[in-house]
Amino acid sequence: MLYWLAQQLDFPGILNLIRYLSFRTGASIATALVIGLVIGPRFIGWLRLRQGKGQPIREDGPQTHLAKRGTPTMGGLMILTAVSLSMLIWMDLSNLYVWACLFVTLGFGAIGFLDDYDKVKKASHKGVSGKVRLAGEFLIAGFASWMIVSQSGTLLYVPFLNYPPLDLGYFYILFAAFTIVSFGNAVNLTDGLDGLATFPVIIASLAFLVIVYMAGNAKFAGYLGIPHVPGAGDLAIFCGAIMGACLAFLWFNAPPAAVFMGDTGSLALGGALGAIAVTAHHEIVLGIVGGLFVVEAMSVIIQVFFYKRTGKRVFRMAPIHHHFEQLGWAEATVVIRFWIVSIVLALAGLATLKIR
Repeated sequence: MLYWLAQQLDFPGILNLIRYLSFRTGASIATALVIGLVIGPRFIGWLRLRQGKGQPIREDGPQTHLAKRGTPTMGGLMILTAVSLSMLIWMDLSNLYVWACLFVTLGFGAIGFLDDYDKVKKASHKGVSGKVRLAGEFLIAGFASWMIVSQSGTLLYVPFLNYPPLDLGYFYILFAAFTIVSFGNAVNLTDGLDGLATFPVIIASLAFLVIVYMAGNAKFAGYLGIPHVPGAGDLAIFCGAIMGACLAFLWFNAPPAAVFMGDTGSLALGGALGAIAVTAHHEIVLGIVGGLFVVEAMSVIIQVFFYKRTGKRVFRMAPIHHHFEQLGWAEATVVIRFWIVSIVLALAGLATLKIR
């Protein structure tokens, strides 16, 4: 909104700063952070009042988690509010890519909210049917992918290789939707310990802030040999808003957590990262930057696959962060070590920008 206003006034005086993407990105981080910190206490109080017993805790999970009973969920609403308000203030309202990513974020957030609400209402960790959730996610991701593809094309770029990209045609829409849905659910599965998903999302957002900024700049993209996507640079503002909102949420989610983000936040954040990666044509790099989320999701798939066929478990408990808890690692140890892994993977993903 401020960008549009300054544009109408031809960026006079100090408003000339708004012309610069770097300024608006930094401002979006600060705005989302302040909004999150301001609304946090009242939001948590309201959630606690409305939910009573809070998020249901799995009886078959680690026994240490039973102490978290009564902690309210749906804290993702704080994140979505901070991100949305920050974006409306600093984004270029004419940028279709930003609207597509916001559509995925809020759409996945709505699905996650319905799931969280169903869990709280039924006092059960089983929420909305998995098939219904996936159907809704693919509809949202498919429409957003169509919006993105209509502007950025259908080319698939493979990192490390300096060969012509693959043109997937309309199949790219299905591939893009699968990427968004998969990553949304991968982040959702990771959100099982206090702060475990939030900080890696911040790290992945920072990595993609750099990537979309480079991809949106013709000179940088040409020098690095990465796809140039005009207009993608504005998603740096979106990445910044996610970082600021997540930092504010982490303030309240730090052990012992005063609130859980729930599916409302984890689905939305994962979907947002997936949509950003699709826009920048860095879907494969997303698998590296967000490798922690990929491993978490794969641990569940492997566990279910082998248990159904052999009756035996590969891990003591899935997702894999629970496996390490069962091995005797303290929750804080698991979280901090997983944070370190996420930082290393983000650096590895950024290295692909030059290794071609």
